[in-house]
Amino acid sequence: MTQQVQIGLIGLGTVGTGVARALIDKGRLLEKRIGSRLVLKRACDRNVKRGRALRLSPSVLTTDARVVLRDPAIQVVVELIGGIEPARTLLLEAIRRGKHVVTANKALLAHHGHELFAAADRAGVDVYFEASVAGGIPIIKALREGLIANELNAILGIVNGTSNYILTRMRDKQLSFHEALAEAKAHGYAERNPSLDIDGHDAAHKLAILTLLGFGAHVPLSQIHTEGISRVSLADIQYADELGYCVKPLVIAKQADGKLEARVHPALLSKSHLLANVNGVYNAIYVHGDLVGAELFYGRGAGQNPTASAVISDLADVARNIRHAVAKRVPTYAPHHRPLTVLKMDSIETRYYMRFTVIDRPGVLATIASVLGRCHISIASVHQKERRAARVVPVVIMTHDAREADVRRALSTIDRLGVVKSKTVAIRTEASRGK
Repeated sequence: MTQQVQIGLIGLGTVGTGVARALIDKGRLLEKRIGSRLVLKRACDRNVKRGRALRLSPSVLTTDARVVLRDPAIQVVVELIGGIEPARTLLLEAIRRGKHVVTANKALLAHHGHELFAAADRAGVDVYFEASVAGGIPIIKALREGLIANELNAILGIVNGTSNYILTRMRDKQLSFHEALAEAKAHGYAERNPSLDIDGHDAAHKLAILTLLGFGAHVPLSQIHTEGISRVSLADIQYADELGYCVKPLVIAKQADGKLEARVHPALLSKSHLLANVNGVYNAIYVHGDLVGAELFYGRGAGQNPTASAVISDLADVARNIRHAVAKRVPTYAPHHRPLTVLKMDSIETRYYMRFTVIDRPGVLATIASVLGRCHISIASVHQKERRAARVVPVVIMTHDAREADVRRALSTIDRLGVVKSKTVAIRTEASRGK
């Protein structure tokens, strides 16, 4: 007789509905592949109409999450409501009751992952979270299992489809940021209030998870430098294109000599980089390990079906563990073999794209170059654009590697010069291996 795994689902929104439908429509296929039957024992949502639309039995539906948690037959709780509370309280209660947990909740894991993982260790149950980063891309499993023999030195990713869509449309259709954002909203790729996406916070949550798995380091969100894309202009995208670059919304984590960088911001990438052709709402994560070299994981980072696919893959792992009466077979993460120090942003060194808006007058470039030199910033190239009627022109400078603190100090001085007519735009250039 085929063993059954009883599942309690909390949240029947977009993803939850996708998971419930997959469990129903693909039940026989999953049973054949897993060796156990996945049974949706309970489904909880404040709006029971969602469950009725799936033709779920009234005995399955509830509006009270406590019914799911207190059902002794349920072995796995799937949390898909998002946010910190009540999700945190519900999952801790599920763990306390000896139930395995599957979640897609990146914000909860970024803020309280250590608390959940510690509680699960004490209770001897598993926490799976493949859907928390990059939707249908199996990056969590790759980092926890597939790349276990590697010491990683870099993880770069495009993990927010909204931001990537906006920058792609700005480039391809020559739109302003606000025009591209309006288009993203019209197509359902951006929320009514898109700040979580365009300000970089969603990506920072995901980077916190990636650094934990990739480097075994818990990096608080307060130590992840986070910038959004709203200051990227069409002019900067055009100039970058002329110079052989594209602008991408990156998450970046690198480790070397016991030091770890963790940052989220738009960056210039060479058009030859593996991430350069990841466009629209697609996500990708570039990983470099000492044994495998460069690898790229690419696919849909959001949406009902891709995310449901990731949740089901977690349920398959839990079901196999239950079938063989094991738990904690795969540790949540492997601590780094030595402590890592998270670098402050002021200490980061990288190349920079700088766009100055200046009066077209002899000596202006020499003045700017002098300030940069005094701040230990070496110029790699200078590109002065055409003269304008108002005699105000853009000057683009590409630098060699420079320290963040030195760049900020230099730009603070330059922006106070009388010949500089607007705040200088500075975008970091990412030069990690990527070909």
